Amino acid sequence: MKTETWPYFGKASRLVAALGLLVLTGLNAQPAFSEERAKDLFGAEKLPTATAPQSFGFYSKGCFAGGVAIPMDGPTWEVMRPSRNRRWGHPAMIALIEKLSRDAVADGWPGLLIGDIAQPRGGPMLTGHASHQIGLDADIWLTPMPSRPLSMAQRETMSATLMVDEKTHLVKDALWKPQHTALLKRAASYPEVERILVNPGIKKKLCDTVKGDRGWLRKIRPFWGHDYHFHMRIGCQPGSPNCKAQEATPDDDGCGKPLAWWFTQEPWRPNKNPDAPKARDVMTMANLPKECRAVLEAPGPASAEAATYHGGAVPVAVAAPEPETPSPPATTASGTDGLSGAVNAFTATPEVGVPVPRPRPPGN
Repeated sequence: MKTETWPYFGKASRLVAALGLLVLTGLNAQPAFSEERAKDLFGAEKLPTATAPQSFGFYSKGCFAGGVAIPMDGPTWEVMRPSRNRRWGHPAMIALIEKLSRDAVADGWPGLLIGDIAQPRGGPMLTGHASHQIGLDADIWLTPMPSRPLSMAQRETMSATLMVDEKTHLVKDALWKPQHTALLKRAASYPEVERILVNPGIKKKLCDTVKGDRGWLRKIRPFWGHDYHFHMRIGCQPGSPNCKAQEATPDDDGCGKPLAWWFTQEPWRPNKNPDAPKARDVMTMANLPKECRAVLEAPGPASAEAATYHGGAVPVAVAAPEPETPSPPATTASGTDGLSGAVNAFTATPEVGVPVPRPRPPGN
């Protein structure tokens, strides 16, 4: 993807940015640095790097450079929980969110309430998600944008609408509208989008009600949580050769046996070891791609506004490298049976006869 630079970047700024790019490719960390918890280091960063956009590693174990922020307010969106400072992403993701907001309004949705995207430089978060680390994930609320602008206080405290009954795991029919279906269909229509995570009850609602074209349902994947928002993920972008791709989704609509498993007792059994530390709580810099050390040390922009995406101009200090072919999809160590391998929110739901139980994973 070709990006534009801000016209006000002078030679000095370009030199600083170029040096930052060199840092990303050649800096070696001090030994003690690798022992610090990665979430503390990345959680402390307030601004992105002033370098070309690149994603390093996998969605749940990585970081990214050259991130941009979506503005707090737009004509068709508002950012929720602004104090978290998680409105950052790869420029391709931010541009797609803005496009979705415009298209959704044209489809009859009042506007998007945008949840977490990523921290300024990605990496593991202090709280919450296991993924959202490489700038290619975004949470969109299933609550429409109100007609009146929300105050900052309201954005911090307003509760989202829970669409699913916690006991039956089925959608609350009184809350589900055709516009919800249209919004998810629109998000799945973009070729950049590879997966959309929703609650199993929402997937079932779509399977039971969508008529005509059902091809887009293959991108809608059931997973724990996601009862008040959907999680949109795009694939590795050109210029990120060290981004690790996810598995491709199956070609079918995903409404068969794999979905039926979610409505047995197996997925909802209590975690046998609820006090076990989450990956983000023990992950050190040594666990992340080596480029992530340099991402932390790279120079940043002068301010958040200087790195905020405004339509067609992407505020990065240097032009993006020539597009490269993304890495081929990865395969799991256990083959196609994702249930028997390591729990991953974004592995394809396997087609198995009698799925084996697995513990409830940490939030994604």
